[in-house]
Amino acid sequence: MIADLATQLTWDRLIALAEEQAQALLRSAFSTTVREAGDLSAGIFDPRGRMLAQAVTGTPGHVNSMAESIRHFIAAHPIEAMRAGDHYISNDPWLTSGHLHDITVVTPAFHQGRCVALFACACHQVDIGGLGQGPDGRSIFEEGIRLPILRLARDGAFDPTLLAILRANVRRPFEVEGDIRSYCAANAASARALAAMLAQQGMADLEALGEEILTRSHRATLAAIAALPRGSWSSRLRLDGVAGRAIELACRVSIVADEVLVDFAGTSAAVPRGVNVVLPYTRAYAAFGVKTVVAPDVPNNAGSLAPIRVEAPAGSVLNAQDPAPVAARHVVGQFLPDAVFACLAQAMPQRVPAAGSSVLWTVQLRGGPEVVDAEGHQGRTSFETVFFNSGGTGARPGMDGLDGTAFPAGVKAVPIEVVEANAPIIVWRKELRPGSGGLGEFRGGHGQVVEVAALATDEPIAVLAMFERCDNPADGAAGGQAGAAGAVRLSSGATLAGKGLQTVPAGQRLVLELPGGGGWGNPAARQAGGAEADDGLD
Repeated sequence: MIADLATQLTWDRLIALAEEQAQALLRSAFSTTVREAGDLSAGIFDPRGRMLAQAVTGTPGHVNSMAESIRHFIAAHPIEAMRAGDHYISNDPWLTSGHLHDITVVTPAFHQGRCVALFACACHQVDIGGLGQGPDGRSIFEEGIRLPILRLARDGAFDPTLLAILRANVRRPFEVEGDIRSYCAANAASARALAAMLAQQGMADLEALGEEILTRSHRATLAAIAALPRGSWSSRLRLDGVAGRAIELACRVSIVADEVLVDFAGTSAAVPRGVNVVLPYTRAYAAFGVKTVVAPDVPNNAGSLAPIRVEAPAGSVLNAQDPAPVAARHVVGQFLPDAVFACLAQAMPQRVPAAGSSVLWTVQLRGGPEVVDAEGHQGRTSFETVFFNSGGTGARPGMDGLDGTAFPAGVKAVPIEVVEANAPIIVWRKELRPGSGGLGEFRGGHGQVVEVAALATDEPIAVLAMFERCDNPADGAAGGQAGAAGAVRLSSGATLAGKGLQTVPAGQRLVLELPGGGGWGNPAARQAGGAEADDGLD
């Protein structure tokens, strides 16, 4: 019992180290996407590249992709060649987190002269050059600078040539370099803390503890799977897609004796625009969907992820092949939990929520001389800024959906004061959208209304639209009604496309009506007073 308690306490300390790593990122990153919104992941890996612990702060897309990517770093730079003070970097979508805008940094941790672990983080960059984060690219080569797995620093000294190349290819070089240095600092701080912990506890390495963590997590996940009904269930999810081309996600979830298999055979082919998803990102969000239903209380690591197997046909929109464009891969990838839920709801209806708005409505705005509207007005002040907004989640069996909540992404909204201080724009309105949640015994979460414009009324701005559920709102479940669809327009009333680089003319405002989540259960069964409350905000 004492030994068991000691193991648990050491395991908890390991998780705390990963969380401290994430908190260091929040406090030192230059970009608001990391500092304010927490669009990051942080974790600790054993020398074989297996994830032992992750930070609570962060997103499933990042952390579960990172869980797969570290082995690529080790293959490129073997453990025995690493030194204290080294840092390694990449944003290759097929090796890391799915698009160029996420940079992964890996740092070896040493104790008693040996590499005992790797600390890694993956964080979102506002700009990485190229066309920017939108669906307009026709290949990866248009979407920004691509870094293979490279040594960023040796013995604590950064590679000046690599940093110079990076600075020369992005719009915000000071911010990008500052972010990267903060990632290294956060990893290094946790590596030092790990060495101190091992010394304090008289441990030479993490081998025994790591095996115990992974074995227990794997065993607990298998026990959760064993308690589920056996069978195979299918679903189809229709998305708005891009350039007038809808996307169909076909999903089959099979529960067998010792694993859950998620198969996306029958899904639409990859498209010639940047909404395609690479397989590691598909695995990341599909596995997250399974875990939230099947084993939500089991810590997320290589052991608990092992019994979840995810497959998608090569060349499909969920397994795009290099050099397909992938910059806005989240607008498809963040729907994968919904596709999984729609399958599991057939087997376990009392454990699965209705569909939600799901994808973040990421508002990425650009200003400057490259932006010209139809009347010939040209931008003067160059800027690139991003802030996140969320629609409603699906209603849950027994509970209403959450209003304006980022699920499954988990990132926070950037405060309006920070948004306006960071760029010459005004957010005129950001409020909940009454009545947008689907009715049911339990109501879907409400979306939001966001209205934004350039600070100077004689300047146009560009929006890199990456919005979904404008044509295909979130379905209700168990008799619940669908949530309201989203809408993208100008203050003049003109409609904009849900995706693609577009101009907000001088003097106009961009108006976004975010979708609501689907309702759960028959609306007639809603408790007295519920219908009146649904007319406004509960």
